[in-house]
Amino acid sequence: MSQVPSDLKYAKSHEWVRVAGDIATVGITDHAQHELTDIVFLEVPAIGRKLAAGETCAVVESIKTASDIYSPVSGEVVEINKAAADNPALVNTEPFAGGWFYKIKLSNAAELNALLTAEAYKAQIGG
Repeated sequence: MSQVPSDLKYAKSHEWVRVAGDIATVGITDHAQHELTDIVFLEVPAIGRKLAAGETCAVVESIKTASDIYSPVSGEVVEINKAAADNPALVNTEPFAGGWFYKIKLSNAAELNALLTAEAYKAQIGG
C-alpha cells in the first residue's frame, strides 16, 4: 500500500506539496512513482520560472512511459533538486524525502485550500 503522509497536501494529478512559510516543496507521490515504475529521467523547471497552478512544469520518464508533472500551486521556482535530476531513482526510493522536484515561492497561498488532504488522496487512489 502506498505511503500518504498526513502533513502534506495533494493534487488530483498525484503531486504533493509540503509548505514551510511561503515556500512549497513539490514532488510526486509514492503511488505515482509506483505506477511509473523505474524512473530514468527527471526534467525539472528552471529556477526563476513563474508557474500557474495546473501548468505543466516538469517531466518524468520511466522505463515504460513519460509523464507530465503539473504545478499544484502558483509562484516562482526558487530551488530545484539537482540530486534527483542527476539520480532520478531517488524519486522511486524517496518520493517524499530526497526525491522532491522543486521549491516554489507561493504567489497565492489560498490555492492550497483546493488541494486534497491525505485522507481525500487516499480515497482517490483506493487506499
